[in-house]
Amino acid sequence: MTHKTTQLRDAISFALIAGTTALAGTGVAFAQDAPPAEQQATTLDRIEVTGSRIRSVDAETSQPVLVLSREDIQKQGVTSVAEVLNRISAAGPAINRTFNNGGDGSSTISLRNLGDSRTLVLVDGRRWVSSLGGAVDLNTIPSSIVERIEVLKDGASAIYGSDAIAGVVNIITRDNYEGAEVSTHLGQFDKGDGDRKTISATIGANTDRSNVVINLSRVEEGSVMAGDREQSADPVFGLKTRSGFSANGKIWNNAPIVDGDPDADDYNPTGFGNLTVVPPGSTGIGPDGQQRYGLDQFVPYTSAAHGYNYATDNYLLTPQTRTALYLKGRFDITDSISFVTDALYNERRSEQQLAGFPLSGGTDLGNAPDTALSGESYFNPYNVAYGGDGRDVQWSRRLTEQNRVYQQNVKTFHTYVGFTGNFQFADRYFNWDVGYNFNKSDQEDAQIGDANMLAVTAGVGPSFLDTDGVVKCGAPGAVIDGCVPFNPLAPAGTMPQEQLAAILFTAQDAFQSRSESFTANLSGEIVALPGGMMGFAAGIESRKESGFDRPDAFVAAGYTSGNARLPTAGAYDLDEIYAELLLPVLSDVPFAQLLEFSLASRYSDYSNFGDTVNSKFGFKWKPIEDLMVRGNWAEGFRAPSIQTLFRGTADSFESFGDICSADNPGRTSTIAAACAADGVPANFIQQTNAGFGFNGQTIYPFSFGGNPNAGPETSTSKTLGLVYSPSYVQGLDITLDWWNVEIEGALSTPTVATILDQCYAQGNQTACALFSRRADNHQIDQLLMAPSNLAVIDVEGYDLGVNYRMPETAYGRFNLGLNASYTAKYDIQSTPDAEAENVVGMYFDRDPNWRLRANASLDWSMGDFGVTWISRYYSSLVEDCGFGALCSDPDRRIDAGPAPRNKLGATTYHDMQARYELPWNGTVKVGVNNVFGKRAPTSYTAFANSFDPQYDIPDSSYIYMEYVQRF
Repeated sequence: MTHKTTQLRDAISFALIAGTTALAGTGVAFAQDAPPAEQQATTLDRIEVTGSRIRSVDAETSQPVLVLSREDIQKQGVTSVAEVLNRISAAGPAINRTFNNGGDGSSTISLRNLGDSRTLVLVDGRRWVSSLGGAVDLNTIPSSIVERIEVLKDGASAIYGSDAIAGVVNIITRDNYEGAEVSTHLGQFDKGDGDRKTISATIGANTDRSNVVINLSRVEEGSVMAGDREQSADPVFGLKTRSGFSANGKIWNNAPIVDGDPDADDYNPTGFGNLTVVPPGSTGIGPDGQQRYGLDQFVPYTSAAHGYNYATDNYLLTPQTRTALYLKGRFDITDSISFVTDALYNERRSEQQLAGFPLSGGTDLGNAPDTALSGESYFNPYNVAYGGDGRDVQWSRRLTEQNRVYQQNVKTFHTYVGFTGNFQFADRYFNWDVGYNFNKSDQEDAQIGDANMLAVTAGVGPSFLDTDGVVKCGAPGAVIDGCVPFNPLAPAGTMPQEQLAAILFTAQDAFQSRSESFTANLSGEIVALPGGMMGFAAGIESRKESGFDRPDAFVAAGYTSGNARLPTAGAYDLDEIYAELLLPVLSDVPFAQLLEFSLASRYSDYSNFGDTVNSKFGFKWKPIEDLMVRGNWAEGFRAPSIQTLFRGTADSFESFGDICSADNPGRTSTIAAACAADGVPANFIQQTNAGFGFNGQTIYPFSFGGNPNAGPETSTSKTLGLVYSPSYVQGLDITLDWWNVEIEGALSTPTVATILDQCYAQGNQTACALFSRRADNHQIDQLLMAPSNLAVIDVEGYDLGVNYRMPETAYGRFNLGLNASYTAKYDIQSTPDAEAENVVGMYFDRDPNWRLRANASLDWSMGDFGVTWISRYYSSLVEDCGFGALCSDPDRRIDAGPAPRNKLGATTYHDMQARYELPWNGTVKVGVNNVFGKRAPTSYTAFANSFDPQYDIPDSSYIYMEYVQRF
C-alpha cells in the first residue's frame, strides 16, 4: 500500500510543515472584533431567488430553498457537483460513479426520490443540456466554477416549465471576480486506490465598464476494483456464488443419446451443464497449439469447483477524467445596458469494466442463429472422426482473455449571449434581459470485448486439420476463405490470439443531445399596495430539443454478442409565455408584520403533444417578527423525453420470475389455469442463464422501446412551513416544511413481473400481447417494454433545517447545522385502478426508499484555523430476500405464504476537515471522509457488489489534501 500513498503523504506532510512554520512565526491569531454596526455599510440589493423571477430584497420566499455556498461546498472534500448534491438530505438515488454495469460515467440528481428527469437543473437560471432520457449529467459542470447552489425543494413549472416537478437545482457560477486563484486536490482511499487529482486556475479582471472570469480545470478520478473490498469480492456477499459460465469451456448437452437422435435430450435439465474441460495445463489430443480435447479430458461441472467469480474483474468505482474551460464576461454598453456572455467546453473520458463476455452457443441457450459447435468441427470431442457420436455441442465459455470495457468521450459545449439592462418608467424601476442559450453534448462510445457472432457462427462450423498442420474452416477441398476456426471449449487463458482476434469486436457508437432557446424577461414594480410595491415578472421562451443515438452498424443489426439496439433520433420544439405577480397585502400591523401573496402561470405549446397551462399560488405571513409562515400550491408537468418518444428497440437480458414456472412460490390456481390456457405445461420450469429455477436472468433478450404517443406527466405540489428566527437567541434559524407531490399519468416502463402479472393474474390481454413463448420449451423468448402514462405517485414528507451561528467566544466561533428530510408516504400505483403500495422504508434494486436522511455539521473556527465535522445519516431499509439463513428474517410469513426479508441497517458516515489560512494568502486543508471506514449495509437484491451504489465505498476512508493559493 505504501507505494500508492507516497504522493498524498508527501503533500500532507508539506501542508502540515507549512502550517506549523506559519504558526511559529506569527503566533495564534484570534478573530478580530467586528466594527460597530453603525460603521458597517448596508446595501439592500434586489436579488432573484430560485423559484421566482421577481427580484426582491428578501431572500426568504414562499417556497423552501436550500443554499449551499462556495464555502459549504469546499468543506466537503469532494471533486464534483454531483457528489455535493447527492449528499443533501432531500436527494434520492441517482446514477453515479459506483454504477459500473449499467453506468455510463454520468452523475445526476433526483430530489424526493422522484427520478432525475423530474428534477430541473439550471445553470445561472438557464436550462442545461440533458441526456436523451431527460436528465442532466452534473459531471458536465465543473465544481471549480460554482459560486453557490440553490436547491428549490418544490415544484416550479409555472416559472421554469417542464421537468420542475420534484424541485429545481440552480447552479450559480462565479462572476465579477477580480484576481487569480489556483487550487488543487489530492486524495485516495486508505487502501491505496481510488486516487483523485484536481487542479484549477481562475483569473478575473475588472475595468470601469467590464469584467471577465476565466477558469481552467482538470479532474482525474481513479478506479477501485470490486475484488479489493470484501463486501464486493463475490457476486453475493456471504456466499461463494459463481457464474454458470465457466472460464473453461463447458458442454451443456452431454446426456445419452435417445433413440439414436443426438439432439433428443438437448433440452433436458438433468443433462445440461454436466461437463467442463479440465483446467489449463492438460494436454490436447490434436497437434500442439490446436487445443482439441477429447471427452476423457472433461470432468463433471460443479459450481464450487469450476464456476467463475466474475465480480473480481469488475470496477467498484469507475474512473474518469474531466477537462474544462469556462469563460464569463460582462461589458457595459451604457450605464443601463450590458452585454453578457458565458461559454464552457467540458470533456469527460470515463470507463466501465466487466468480466469477459459469457459466450454461449446453441439455440437451447438462447442463441440465434444456432451457434452450436458443429459435430464436424475439429474441436468437437463428439466428432465422428475421433470416435464420437457426431452430435452438435451446446457450449458456453467466458472470454477471460479480454475484459469487457466501455469507454465514453463526452464533449459538452455551452454558449449564452445576451443583453441585460434596466430602466425607469413612470417612477417605476424595471429590469430586462434577452438572450440566446445553446447547449450541445457529443458522445462517442467504444465497446470493447464483445464478440462478432457472424465470426463465431462461422468458426464453430465444420473444420478440419489440413495437411499443412493448420485447422481450417470447411472440409478438405472446400476451405471457407476468411473464416477462422473457433474452439469454445478451450481452458481459461489458453485461447489462441488468432481466434480471439477473429471473434472479438469493438463497437463505435455516437450520441448527441442538443438544446437551444431564445428567452426574454421583464420584471419590475407596478403599483403601491398596503404592504409595499406590487412586483411582477413576465417572459417568453422558444426552445428546441433534439438528439440521436447511432449505434454501431453491427450492434444495430444484432450481429454482436452484446445487446442489440436500433437507432434513436427525434426532435421537438415549444413556445412558452409566463407571468408572475407578487402582492404585498400588509406590513407592520398587528399580527401581520408581513403578508404577501404570489401568483404565477405559464402557457406551453409543444409540437408533439399540444399545449398545457400550469399555475401556482403562494403566501408568506409574518404574524410576529420572529416567525414566518409560508405555503405554496403549484401545478407541474414533465414533457416526454426524446428517448421516451423515439427510442429504437433495444435488447436487455432481464432478471425476472416466470409466473408460470412450477417453482413460483406465489403461484395460485388462477395463475395456473391461465398458464395452462396459454399452453404452458403444469411441470414447466423457468430456464435461466445459470440453469433452471424461478427468478433468474433470461437467456433470450427482451426489448425496450419508445412510445411516440406518450404524453406529459402532470403534478400538483403543496408545501406549508414555518421559519423561526427567535430574537432572544441571535444566530438561530429553524425551518420546518411539510411537502406533498402527486403525479398523475406518470411515465413508467412496466417490468417483466408487472406484464406477466397483468396477463396471467389479471387477465389483461393487452399485456399478454407484449410477449411470446417458444413452442418447443415454452420459455418466454420475446417481450416488449415501452413507457406509458399509467402510473400514479403520491409522496409526502417533512423537511427540518436548524442552523445556529453561536456568538464568538474566547474559544472561537461555532456553527451548528442540521438538515433532515423525512418521507412519511411514497405511494405508487402501476395504473390508476391498481392498489397503492407504500414503499417507504423498502429497498429495491438500486432504489432505496429511505424514510429519513439527515446531515448534521459542527464547524469551529478561531483566527486562521478551522475544523468541520459532518455526519450523514441514512435510515434502515428492508428488502425481500431469497438467501435463506443470510436473511435477517428468514422465517417471515404472510397470508400468501413464506416471505423472508432482510434488513439493511441504518448507516451514519462521518467526515472531518481541518484548514489553515496561510500568511501568504493561501489555504491548506486536510480531511477524511468516512472517518471510521463504515461498511455499507449488505443487500441481497442489489444488482452488484451486495450494496447499493448510493452508499460510500465500503471499508474505506477517503483521505485528501487541498491547497488554494490566491493572488
